Amino acid sequence: MNGKLKVQEIARQTGLSISTVSRVLAGKANTSSSARQKVLECAERNGILQAISSGRLMLNSVMVFAPQRAFDVRTDIFYYRVIQGIIAALAQHEVRIRYCALEETHSDGALFLSKMNEAQTQAALIIGIDDEHIHALAADLHKPCVLINCSDRSMRLDSISPDHQRIGEFSAGYLLQQGHQRILHLQCLRRHTMELRLAGIRQAYLQQHMPFDESRQLVTTSGFGSAEAEQALTTFIGQLGDRDALPTAVLAGGDYMAVGAVNALQRLGFSVPNDMSVMSMDGFNLAEIHDVPLTSLHVPRDELGFEAIQLLQRRMLRPDAPVCNQLLQGRLAIRESVKRLNAQQATPAVSTYHHKLYDA
Repeated sequence: MNGKLKVQEIARQTGLSISTVSRVLAGKANTSSSARQKVLECAERNGILQAISSGRLMLNSVMVFAPQRAFDVRTDIFYYRVIQGIIAALAQHEVRIRYCALEETHSDGALFLSKMNEAQTQAALIIGIDDEHIHALAADLHKPCVLINCSDRSMRLDSISPDHQRIGEFSAGYLLQQGHQRILHLQCLRRHTMELRLAGIRQAYLQQHMPFDESRQLVTTSGFGSAEAEQALTTFIGQLGDRDALPTAVLAGGDYMAVGAVNALQRLGFSVPNDMSVMSMDGFNLAEIHDVPLTSLHVPRDELGFEAIQLLQRRMLRPDAPVCNQLLQGRLAIRESVKRLNAQQATPAVSTYHHKLYDA
């Protein structure tokens, strides 16, 4: 069925004019909600909704809410790249993008409502905002809305984010598989998503029947900067005293934190990876540090914007569909900053295996 026949057939079945059907299928705003619903239901009955959904996004304007730092590549490259992914995903649809800065927590609810209630705000993307009040307001407004790298605990809004818990579990598990038992986890825990990574790290130790002692294996920072990470690791090593208690590996919460870790180790006379391995959970900003190629787990970033638009389209076409929480997996990049330890250096802390366990 070609495009002209689609319009004519839908117009005939719905009793709407051809111009009204055309405006709905083109995503124009000057159509009533009832007309739009009739057109979409008719398209679905005729089996042509999939063709429509893979074509033009049926709206003209999207409002993007994010922390102020997300709009500056120098202050938050992760969220900045997420926004660039949104721009790229919407470019083919000729959709206007508008922006509004909100705090991560204790956000300005009045500002949010004023932007959402504007006639040109047909849908919204909320990036990295943890304020549950904002989530509740968005759900109550009944406009298509998708959360990015945050979640609605009341389960009323679609959301998409990296699978932070699995990313933490996989990263720590990789180092454990390489024979590292004394791993220092250098993490920033300022958001719930980072707490999920820590939960994954704990799970990796549990799977290996190994204890995880936060007092000896976890150093936290307030941000992801290299200077703060360098100071934190320098202080930690200085307080150890016993060189036999030094970690054999550092798992950093981001590439710039990995820079700080390598800087600290080199200043203290350690070689990476010969004396101590360094791994990052980020993997997009820096391929190497001081000529040392960085092993890292790539956290989904550029893909978030595109997949969020797909969720937004799904919600518009199927307003009664179940609320979706989509998690994207990471990708391991093995380079040279992690050294594999030999078997003598990697005996399990607890062994549950016995050769007679299954003997008759």
